[in-house]
Amino acid sequence: MSMNRRDFVKATGAAAAVGALGVPTLALGNTKKVVVVGGGTGGATAAKYLKLADESIDVTIIEPNENYYTCYMSNEVLGGKRGLDDIKQTYDGLKAHGIKVVHEAATGIDADKKVVKTASGEFPYDRCVVSPGVSMLYDKIEGYSAEAATKMPHAWKAGDQTKLLRGQLEAMDDGGVVIIVAPPNPYRCPPGPYERASQIAMYLQTEKPKSKVLILDPKQRFSKQGLFTQGWERLYGYGTDNALIEWLPGPDAAVTRIDADTKTCYTTFDEYAGAVVNVIPPQQAGQIAVDAGLADDSGWCPVNKKTFESTIHKGIHVIGDAAIATAMPKSGYSANSQGKVAAAAIIAMMNDEEPGVPSYVNTCYSIIGKDYGISVAAVYRLSEDGQTIAGVEGAGGLTPTDAPEFALAREVEYAYSWYDNIVYDIFA
Repeated sequence: MSMNRRDFVKATGAAAAVGALGVPTLALGNTKKVVVVGGGTGGATAAKYLKLADESIDVTIIEPNENYYTCYMSNEVLGGKRGLDDIKQTYDGLKAHGIKVVHEAATGIDADKKVVKTASGEFPYDRCVVSPGVSMLYDKIEGYSAEAATKMPHAWKAGDQTKLLRGQLEAMDDGGVVIIVAPPNPYRCPPGPYERASQIAMYLQTEKPKSKVLILDPKQRFSKQGLFTQGWERLYGYGTDNALIEWLPGPDAAVTRIDADTKTCYTTFDEYAGAVVNVIPPQQAGQIAVDAGLADDSGWCPVNKKTFESTIHKGIHVIGDAAIATAMPKSGYSANSQGKVAAAAIIAMMNDEEPGVPSYVNTCYSIIGKDYGISVAAVYRLSEDGQTIAGVEGAGGLTPTDAPEFALAREVEYAYSWYDNIVYDIFA
């Protein structure tokens, strides 16, 4: 395939979801340095696609963890379908592309000097990509803290917390109540708490059938609600006296205080004690982004929607969960799409060219039970004024409510295929 630099920028911007494997090397002249803060889905994608576009670019990822555990499919660890190693990704593939991976935490970003700081030194950059994920606002729930999360885990960052919550589920006596405290909007992975409830209910149904899942939610609506409740009715008796899942909506069900020692959650009017309590607190952009002054008063990072360059600090691109991307949800596939858009924009800007007008995509699968999956997909485009990212009417869609059993089972297979493809696209 023959493609010049301008065509690459246009192609990856216009079809950010498509893996641009085999992108030819672009001769840009002098070596440029890009430092990527955060080696998760967004950061790793941006780093790889920068290197695919031009192998002469010096790309460095600053990431404290030696392995990355994907949040997507981590609920299947809680349901018992997968082990933690099944969602573990290494950085060997990125290193093979010539990307430097520094396993340290970024301690600061100096936008004026254009350096990323770690405990061992400074890393200069021409352009910086910040993909820090989310940080937990423990103090928004009285009594909750990082220490309390060792007793009432959030498991909203896959890894040790996932293992902890799974261990608590296994140790729980039959007849116990599993409480999930859902967070307020916006937060990472909008359907996540409800897929989690489904996966835990599936585990309880076979192993601890006298138990149940109780969702305490500050919201009155949630992502894919109709499809979830339909699945819960079919599989878990939702709405009956013997339901394995019960959902209590806000504002009355909003948890304002917890007691980690007694595993009790307090709302304005009631208290609920659980055998296992999964508290998912309110969230904001990852702490390094906040400390670097990339976030506004909302706690999230405003960006140019065309390039994901920060509107606060030029030369820094913020992608993934931390970015304010209007209609795009905070999901793994969104981060992957944004990583490709940012990479294309950086290539153009490094060569004093106007970035192409991008399109963006998101697909989200939720596995409710054995052979029962649902999904939502959307294509997004930049508005003419460049201020918003909005869904394209008629593109994408939801699993139909009248989908037959074979189609629901096929959604599960699609979900597994999607997972294999996206982690290959990012980390291979």
